[in-house]
Amino acid sequence: MARLLVTIGEIVSRYGLVVVLAWIGFGKYAKMEARVLIEHSPLMSWLYDFLSVGALARALGTVEIVAAFLIALRPVWPTVSAVGSAMAVFLFLGTLSFLFTTPGLVAAHYDGVPVLGALPGQFLLKDLVLIGVALWTLGDALGAHSRDDARTARLSAS
Repeated sequence: MARLLVTIGEIVSRYGLVVVLAWIGFGKYAKMEARVLIEHSPLMSWLYDFLSVGALARALGTVEIVAAFLIALRPVWPTVSAVGSAMAVFLFLGTLSFLFTTPGLVAAHYDGVPVLGALPGQFLLKDLVLIGVALWTLGDALGAHSRDDARTARLSAS
């Protein structure tokens, strides 16, 4: 039973990450842009020197869609899936940095504990879990690649 739950958890985690990345990526083609977050980020604000708000949103959306597609390829192409996972880690590092650079994230204090506002604070907080899933999918894909290399070496030696 434990192994079954782990397997289900792995599948839900990997393909849940794929759905979230793709959905957010496609949303950037509609209206979801992050100008307020990006313009305060020392890591990303310079991109507006080269791209319009809409162009940057579509560029980020495209990267998210590509990462999702590559992660989904894990069963058939682990090496390429690892690239997608690394892309996702990079994307989530960027969005997590917004937690430290965006003014007004803390809506209130409750007994000295800062409480994040629903938008964008709580929206960004989910990326803490998503970066963990992306790191796991990266390690899993790299591990599968290593196991495939070892299996190939054993077959060649036979």
